[in-house]
Amino acid sequence: MTPDRKGESALGRGLDALIRKEKPKKTETPDVKKTKTVKKKTPINNSSKSKNSSKLKKVIKTEEDPNKIIVDGVILEVRKNPRISLWSARSAAVLRFLKNTKPAFSISKEASALIEEAVQQKYPEIWEMFEREDF
Repeated sequence: MTPDRKGESALGRGLDALIRKEKPKKTETPDVKKTKTVKKKTPINNSSKSKNSSKLKKVIKTEEDPNKIIVDGVILEVRKNPRISLWSARSAAVLRFLKNTKPAFSISKEASALIEEAVQQKYPEIWEMFEREDF
């Protein structure tokens, strides 16, 4: 069976539906481009002096902002899965101790607050790029 056929669903493909990866759908990310206007003079041809030969022509070059493209990709990725994994036995021990000794203590909320504060202090320029996003 081929998963490329139109109208075919995962139902009926059995184990193939669980193992095979579906083709990634195109995500709509706007291409952010900066434009530069460069003025060029066309050479004046002495043999045929025309009005157009002395006019300035505009040439527009487009450049994609690589940071903006990366930021857009990161935002899409984080909206799908905002979790991060980390390994720290001592931190885990401290947070589990607090969970067992403080009523209504949340390891996730505390870890999030601590990590956000540390990341914001260590990488303030990058933090600012994502401050306006609503995750």
